[in-house]
Amino acid sequence: MNVSSVAPNVTLAGNYHNTFTTAVTNNVIVMVLCISINYINGTLVHIFNKHQVLSVNPRYILFIHLVINDMMQLALSSLLHAASYALKTIYVPFCLFLLIISILTTFNTPLNLAGMAVECYIAICVPLRHSQICTVKRTYALIGLIWAVSSLSVLPDLFILLATEPLQFFHSRVFCSRDFVFRSTYSLKKRDTSHIICLVLVWLTLLYTYFRILFAAKEATTDFKKARNTILLHGFQLLLCMLTYVRPMLEKFLMYLFRATRFTSYIIIQILPRFVSPIVYGLRDQTFRKYLKRYLLCKVSISSHPENVTMSNTGPAAEKMRNTSV
Repeated sequence: MNVSSVAPNVTLAGNYHNTFTTAVTNNVIVMVLCISINYINGTLVHIFNKHQVLSVNPRYILFIHLVINDMMQLALSSLLHAASYALKTIYVPFCLFLLIISILTTFNTPLNLAGMAVECYIAICVPLRHSQICTVKRTYALIGLIWAVSSLSVLPDLFILLATEPLQFFHSRVFCSRDFVFRSTYSLKKRDTSHIICLVLVWLTLLYTYFRILFAAKEATTDFKKARNTILLHGFQLLLCMLTYVRPMLEKFLMYLFRATRFTSYIIIQILPRFVSPIVYGLRDQTFRKYLKRYLLCKVSISSHPENVTMSNTGPAAEKMRNTSV
């Protein structure tokens, strides 16, 4: 038997096995992180919907919009990440659907942060007019405006794609990435321009609100400190969001410095920024933390003593309710 002819095949099989194992491990880690973060965010959305004191507050409405936006973005990016390993390429129409929503949710984040910073500024610097300016109706109108502005960043790319690509392209399979689908020179230039304009405006908004809050109060009261720290956290979130716009350069830097893989850059660029939002309000905000503790204690109590739930469903009060309903 020719051993020299068998050795390369064994080596190739071993490399394939290592590559396959690594790919499966990476995707499992991504899915576990995605499900965990979205479960926490889903709990926050449940608490928001359950308590009217939260659902009529413009600050929490904007926050929950940010949380839902992050849930959508994280789910779609995780799906695209898994598809890049499992399928390599997918059909263009389905890829377009995923990309458009993913781009919209990515663009929404800095705009939503700017809106939350302005609301915080009004609450601290113009407290007497806060209830008049920041109404529930205007908050939902702002959310609609955020989606409309984000649409302006991606719809021109879609129109350019329809005008420049042949019909066969839409029946083909591609690696589902923005650079591989919206590959026109006009789209690339427009994308860079829109990103720069958006980030400059958002940073100017954050800096203006931060320094106005900083100079508004002569004494460092508790509300003042909280508002100042919240703006700083918004700035930190924005820095993390900016990683998406410099992803190619960041991936090259990580590869050169740490020999990092696409998986590592995905964790830093996509997962980490979505992990910050629950911490900012879910754990740091006193109101949300109070309801979150109450919710978790209720869940633990039910899981530890299920017989109490059974008794409550079969007790006199429950019987009376059933008789009344009949």
